[in-house]
Amino acid sequence: MTANFHDYWSDVFVAYGTFVLGALSPGPALLSTMGAAMSSGRKTGVMVALGVVCGSFTWGLIAAVGLSYILSTYSNALSVVRIGGGGYLLFLAFKALRSASSAKLLTANSWGVAASPWSSFVRGYGIHMTNPKGMFAWIAVISMGLKPGAPNWVAPVILAGAMLFALIYYVAVALLFSTARMVSTYGKARRWIDGLLGVFYIFAAWKLVTL
Repeated sequence: MTANFHDYWSDVFVAYGTFVLGALSPGPALLSTMGAAMSSGRKTGVMVALGVVCGSFTWGLIAAVGLSYILSTYSNALSVVRIGGGGYLLFLAFKALRSASSAKLLTANSWGVAASPWSSFVRGYGIHMTNPKGMFAWIAVISMGLKPGAPNWVAPVILAGAMLFALIYYVAVALLFSTARMVSTYGKARRWIDGLLGVFYIFAAWKLVTL
């Protein structure tokens, strides 16, 4: 594995970068975690975060297993997956750059009264699983590392690294964003984050379709 890793590490880390910047961009999972922490406290926020992470893992596992099966069964499928993934990344780039040009304020989703830990976890899981963009995003992320002849360990390594980041990141959000001040600070940086995200998605799309 060590020798092979040097042949694929650059693609694996581009996949990591795509996942990380996607997580930084405001979306239902991030805003719901913020809202839960702000309105119901850190404990509720952490449980929502854990639910979001498990939902992301579910989509990632489905994408990894599905892509591995498709690519092992249909030798020409990789080109189709990359074109589709590249198109989706360009769509995300358009949305991110459009958001960066907007002066709209960032508002976290209202959560209401504190819920039980289990119901908070289920709600976080459901938020991620009912968002079909999660599947498309994971297909794009994992396909970044699947160059022709990629060994079987590439997809699991991408999934494991991305989920380690997701666990640390969303729990940190729940712990830190329990005050309105933190949301305000993040909101001031939103346009820069979206702009960076848009540029990176364009790069990732180009890299994906030209591998």
